[in-house]
Amino acid sequence: MNPATESQSPPPERNDLPPAAQAWWKTVNWDWAKAWNERVTPTEAAVVLFALACLAGLAVVAWPQAAGIGGLAFLIGITVCGSALILAMTSGRLVPAEQPARLFGSALDTDRRACCITLPDGSVGYANPAWRKLFGRSISGGDILPVAGFSADTETAQRLYALVRAASLGEAREEELKLKNVAGKWVQVAVAPISGSGHTVWRITDLALRRPMLQAVDGLHPRQSVVVQLKPVEHAPGQGPVAPQIPRFIQDAPVAIALCKADGTIVEANAALAAMLGADPAKLVRRSIFDGFVDQTIQTARARLSSLGVGDVSRAPVEVRFRNDDNRTAQLFASRFDTDEAAAVAYAVYLIDTTGQTSLERQYAQGQKMQAIGQLAGGIAHDFNNLLTVINGVAELLLQRHPPGDPSFADLNTIQNTGVRAASLVRQLLAFSRQQTLEATVLNLTDLVADWTITLRRLIADRVKLKVEHGRDLWPVLADQNQLGNALINLAVNAKDAMPNGGTLAVRTFNRTLVEKTTFSGDVLVPPGDYVVIEVEDNGTGIPKENLSKIFDPFFTTKDPGKGTGLGLASVYGIVNQTRGYIYPESELGKGTIFRIYLPRHVLKADDVAPKEEKAPALRDPTGVGTILLVEDEDAVRDFAVRALEMRGYKVIDAAGGDEALELIAEHAAEIDLVISDVVMPGMDGPALVKEIRKANPAMRVIFMSGYADGAFRNAGDKPKDCHFISKPFKLQELTQKVRDVLDEA
Repeated sequence: MNPATESQSPPPERNDLPPAAQAWWKTVNWDWAKAWNERVTPTEAAVVLFALACLAGLAVVAWPQAAGIGGLAFLIGITVCGSALILAMTSGRLVPAEQPARLFGSALDTDRRACCITLPDGSVGYANPAWRKLFGRSISGGDILPVAGFSADTETAQRLYALVRAASLGEAREEELKLKNVAGKWVQVAVAPISGSGHTVWRITDLALRRPMLQAVDGLHPRQSVVVQLKPVEHAPGQGPVAPQIPRFIQDAPVAIALCKADGTIVEANAALAAMLGADPAKLVRRSIFDGFVDQTIQTARARLSSLGVGDVSRAPVEVRFRNDDNRTAQLFASRFDTDEAAAVAYAVYLIDTTGQTSLERQYAQGQKMQAIGQLAGGIAHDFNNLLTVINGVAELLLQRHPPGDPSFADLNTIQNTGVRAASLVRQLLAFSRQQTLEATVLNLTDLVADWTITLRRLIADRVKLKVEHGRDLWPVLADQNQLGNALINLAVNAKDAMPNGGTLAVRTFNRTLVEKTTFSGDVLVPPGDYVVIEVEDNGTGIPKENLSKIFDPFFTTKDPGKGTGLGLASVYGIVNQTRGYIYPESELGKGTIFRIYLPRHVLKADDVAPKEEKAPALRDPTGVGTILLVEDEDAVRDFAVRALEMRGYKVIDAAGGDEALELIAEHAAEIDLVISDVVMPGMDGPALVKEIRKANPAMRVIFMSGYADGAFRNAGDKPKDCHFISKPFKLQELTQKVRDVLDEA
């Protein structure tokens, strides 16, 4: 009911009327008065009086004899009408909420500072051109709210809350805030009331000239924390504390904010907190904020809130995780209000999402660990390749003297086969350490998957059904077709082992475009761009959650002893990373596992190399003539190579290092036709030796051999040109055939 009606005085008594007439007089006049106050506003009453006054004026013109009475009525009506209009305007009944913003906004149009005027409900009533140039427009086309234009870091969030609180209380305040859309830019933001009805003007001043000076001074002194203390709401003497409320300004703020009771029960929360907890905003009220945290962080969060005294603001954050998404993390800050009532609001809780930062930290730590293990694996692979060169080479020499039927043939053949298996294991180590050489060519993954399908069917046996789904119009990628095929084989073998009772293995390919950085499985951060995705899915036993972060570690396996080396997925990880791609798993126990490989789209160029069809090398006579300088620091490897080459008719001069080789080539410069050198040696390495040799003989032919991949010198900026390469461990025939091919090029 209208308040005016409640205070309306009853009609005067009419003692001169009979009792029945007096009752009628009270009823009619009282009901009419109530109806008038309920249905007629002051504005409407003023319009009625103005109309009556106009009628009185017309009566004066029509009937001059009524001029005295009509003129008096006209003047009285105009006076009363004007008074009513002035009263209505001063009370705000005739002025829309947007009108003060428009009136004051016209004075801000030429201000170079970004300015806006907010209405009592927190919305923007006016924004000058500088404001729109700085923040642009929202998705709906409206002006950007002040709270949505600034960074979500802790310092800025606390200062922004102080400004919003001052605006809601009608106070003036200034703070320095960091902008969201301009990285690292600080501005000074001032708020001030401009009317008694809740309108506030926001002004932003650029601190580009002032901030660098402050940062320079800050660099001379130890860094200190800045804590903004929120001013409690004042209340009248004798009244209880006023329960704080979240202003409508920050309902759309990027920081999650909640007002809670002493026991953690949420009284009010903004939309960011509802999104973080994965709940309906309306259902958050009367729930405990601790219900959204995992058990490991609830106790820490409770202890932090309990430790706050009245007026305190938490200086150090508490890391929390959420029940709805264990991969999501946030930093919790809080402030304590002055209240003695158990039912009143006791805390303001702020949660800043740190999922991206935590993911980057984990990814960096994982990368550092994998790099360290990779360096170790690469070093082990180099030493093993030297040993396997000797073992396999000597076994091959012995087999030439002990043909089938000889009592020693079976033992020698076992030694050689074991050496071949060991060499395959070393190649997996090199793949994981990303030190193998990739022959990158432009590939169509539809063709690649189709070519490897027969091999995959043979590997997974009959109890597992293979299902291949090719995407349409796949973009080209730049990769090594053999290594990528090996990655598919390793994934297929793991999938088969996860389905001991049979199942389905699905291999899919499709294009995908990421418009922004995307985090997969909580750790793998993939930058925006175009990708071709290879998806390998099985419906096997799945991978336990605690093992998902370890599956790419070398030598980690959940298989029984003797049934796996633990290098399969590690080599897949190395191949994908060396191809500049990304791989991540998704798994659920009892339902299966999906591995997704993201390979970047390759934009075709004129000089792109298409994959060549491999042809069986033609058998040639490995014997030859010529003088070879062999440089190798490992004695056993050098002795085997010398024997192998001399058996094929070559004259070999051997040296144990670069310095010795330079002395020998000075003595035999005219007769040396070819130099075979190790890449990594103590003192002078192979590339440096070749440079010295070519100063005197630029046409000298060179073959490098190494237990590392040839990327050790191919990717170097000072690598020698026109050099050939052979990887250890090599077979006798591979070495002699390589020498013959290089010499025949002349």
